[in-house]
Amino acid sequence: MTGEFDGRANVSTWLYRIVTNQSIDAMRGRKRRPQPTDTADESMSDLASAEQKLALTELEDWMSELPADQRAALVLKAVEGLTSPEIAEVLQCSEGAVEQRLVRARAALRKRSEGQ
Repeated sequence: MTGEFDGRANVSTWLYRIVTNQSIDAMRGRKRRPQPTDTADESMSDLASAEQKLALTELEDWMSELPADQRAALVLKAVEGLTSPEIAEVLQCSEGAVEQRLVRARAALRKRSEGQ
């Protein structure tokens, strides 16, 4: 990809690709930097918010253990609501590869949740 929109794809697909690449680069950079040990937000005082924060932190930990390609496919599907053909276009792979990444990511998350 040259970084310039060439008109062959939808603008949204081109933008998703840019964001996906930047996210993957940011995650790679984050792995090289030391992580703060205390990420608790002092403003969360009630139990429900604390439980939600804990659940989101745990999910973030689980997601960080997935390979970047699986994580990207899962986020594009579950969070962004893209279809498999759209994800394939964004990730520049086949629909079969997208489905395989989704199956593997879900299986890894399921295995992790059963081990808890």
